Amino acid sequence: MVDEILAGPPGEAEGPPVEPAQPRVGIHGGGFGDRIYSGVITLSALCVPALLLLIFWVITKAGWLALHTFGFGFLTSSQWDSVKQQYGAAPALYGTLVSSFVALVLATPLALGVAIFLSEFAPAWLRRPVAFLVDLLAAIPSVVYGLWGIFVLVPFLRSWVMPFLRDTLHLGATPFFSGPAYGPSMLAAGVILAIMILPYISAVSREVLMAVPRSQREAALALGATRWEMLWGAAIPFARSGIAGGVILGLGRALGETMAVTMVIGNRQEIATSLFAPGYTMASLIANQFTEATSDLNLSALMAVGFVLFVVTLLVNAGARWLVWRTSLETSI
Repeated sequence: MVDEILAGPPGEAEGPPVEPAQPRVGIHGGGFGDRIYSGVITLSALCVPALLLLIFWVITKAGWLALHTFGFGFLTSSQWDSVKQQYGAAPALYGTLVSSFVALVLATPLALGVAIFLSEFAPAWLRRPVAFLVDLLAAIPSVVYGLWGIFVLVPFLRSWVMPFLRDTLHLGATPFFSGPAYGPSMLAAGVILAIMILPYISAVSREVLMAVPRSQREAALALGATRWEMLWGAAIPFARSGIAGGVILGLGRALGETMAVTMVIGNRQEIATSLFAPGYTMASLIANQFTEATSDLNLSALMAVGFVLFVVTLLVNAGARWLVWRTSLETSI
């Protein structure tokens, strides 16, 4: 009797019920379609490095005559004389580096301030409109920046900023802010580049700060840190590599800018210490001289300048991508 009770009612299955197997639904031709899809996306992915290598090969081939003729002196000479067939890219290389450095000095603090405000302090209703307006700066055409620079920025710098820096702050005693206030200058190029690269640095920095784990912030606040102490002691150190990557991406954008810089830098083939003096960049040199290049050596010299600019920009952007990848790896751990 006890055994019958423990065994349960007659006819009950001893184990869980087994559901009938469902019929498999196959996709006819799926293997062939997958192969086509895989081939198409693989070809599309390989087109990008192939195009990069093609550009590198064409520029190197076109500039080889000048690089072979002048050697390393092409980067150290300041002479650019089409009549004597003497070409040197030192002033353009110097102007590119100085104007980009000035742009980073001006844009980085402002971009980081915008990124910190939007990621940490801005209310939800204000965050999206402000971020949209800042990102909109990247959509303005370069020639529009140049026109604004000619009619607004350059007169403002010549009449107010340059005299203030030189006379009121007595910075004219230093070689960096001495000389007459021409208006078109390295300083004008740096300012307009700072405005143009600000949305790039701000966007990357904002995304990196928002990717900081919430536990990182909560741990700092739980230890008694204020909001600013949490930000400077926990969030920013965690995102420093990504912020550096955003800054270098902005630098890469500044190095290759052409039209706006050409319109405000003054386009003078010389190396001047003062930021008030006109100058040249590699991009503006190519833009100004390309239509006037008549000889093979002159055209090759311009292509050699493009080769140097291409290599510098490629190295800068590669460094930026590595830093951003490093930040994403640290965040995922």
